[in-house]
Amino acid sequence: MRKPHTSTLPDFPWDTLAAAKARAGEHPGGMVDLSVGTPVDPVPEIGREALQGATNWPGYPTTLGTPALQDAIASYLTGRLGVADPGVTAAGDRPVVGVPAIGTKELVAQLPHQLGLGPEDTLIIPEVAYPTYAVGGALARCRVIVCDDPAQAPPAAMAWINSPSNPTGAVASAETLRGWVTWARANDAILAADECYLEFGWEADPQSILHPNICGGSHANLLSAHSLSKRSNLAGYRAGFVAGDPVLLAELLEVRKHSGFMMPGPIQDVMAALLVDHDHVAIQRERYAARRAALRPALERVGFTIHHSQAGLYLWATRGEHGRDSVAFLAEHGILVAPGDFYGAASGEFVRIAMTATDERVQAAVDRLV
Repeated sequence: MRKPHTSTLPDFPWDTLAAAKARAGEHPGGMVDLSVGTPVDPVPEIGREALQGATNWPGYPTTLGTPALQDAIASYLTGRLGVADPGVTAAGDRPVVGVPAIGTKELVAQLPHQLGLGPEDTLIIPEVAYPTYAVGGALARCRVIVCDDPAQAPPAAMAWINSPSNPTGAVASAETLRGWVTWARANDAILAADECYLEFGWEADPQSILHPNICGGSHANLLSAHSLSKRSNLAGYRAGFVAGDPVLLAELLEVRKHSGFMMPGPIQDVMAALLVDHDHVAIQRERYAARRAALRPALERVGFTIHHSQAGLYLWATRGEHGRDSVAFLAEHGILVAPGDFYGAASGEFVRIAMTATDERVQAAVDRLV
């Protein structure tokens, strides 16, 4: 008898916050929702202008994307992340630089399956992690194990790493990243790095696994996932991409072509315009830096200790109690946060507090934490 995918999937975690959400909503000043990482600031003007000029797309887009998008991905990787330029082929063509994703979450959930992992394979994910890594393993019906140390990692078909981390904001050291690269090549495994928060380093300078100092100038066995949701407030547009090993990219592209994973044409034009502009990212960094500077001491005033949180858009905090008790405590102040148990069994005493709320709502939370 067929075994449905839903039998292998966990409960959707945010459904368990209904009671806390209701309690926070009873606050006279209204709820301050710091539980999810959804952007609230405007889409940059350059992106909106690109969308206005991209309305005449009557035909099907390609899965690979337009030449302009491929060039923009290459420019971002080389100019912003220090990745070596792949150059051009003998025929004068640029090889596939990146495969567009219809939002990076679908990529995370689909990547093991689209790269051929199945019930005989093992997928390694971080111990404290974004839940969709495990979901991707479940959808591919492969074995999922947790490991954070490449020196201790067993042979496997694929591993996900995440730096800067969601939820903790931890930044992996260059030594750790090199260790994972070595592990992948020693085991002929795929190393997939979720680097969606790379633009927002506060107390550390995050590096891509595709940087020559990490990968030795070769992208073999490596994939690096990027998103415009946070850096460009483009979550509603669903725009991301994956770069790295040209052999893996070609395999992924072929599967996605057959499956119809095509980023809408107008979104490709917006993405191309925003990837080559860093001014809007600098503005957004200032917004998040100010919110972080306000929230952190306010949380510490009421007994929270902040761990990691070197980068990214969240504060990873504990009061030395079960995270659900901390959720209830903050709900009494009209503030909704995510409990650490969303992100694995090892994080039960933590909560994740997002900085993706308006300045007014962040200030409301600060004013309540006295």
